Amino acid sequence: MSWLILVLSGVLEAVWATALGRSDGLSRLAPSLVFAVSVTLSMLGLAYAMRELPVGTSYAVWVGIGASLTVTYAMVTGAESASLVKVLLLLMIVSGVAGLKILH
Repeated sequence: MSWLILVLSGVLEAVWATALGRSDGLSRLAPSLVFAVSVTLSMLGLAYAMRELPVGTSYAVWVGIGASLTVTYAMVTGAESASLVKVLLLLMIVSGVAGLKILH
């Protein structure tokens, strides 16, 4: 259960990071509300997962999922340029996260 919560919290990290970027310094209401709710739920999920999983592994998985999804979303929507090198580097992050899960 802790792994599932951790993965969902990583997804929420991508949500809050994207919402924060769209909030224009927290001056736009809707993205600011999405940011506030998703960052709260993401942190609560991370804290819950850390009750059973090692801190280092939990944090690395959480950040890896969040960062990978945030960059992927930005590339898909055109907010950030895509390149083969970026895709390969993202695959390395995902492989590292999967490796941490396997080793645990």
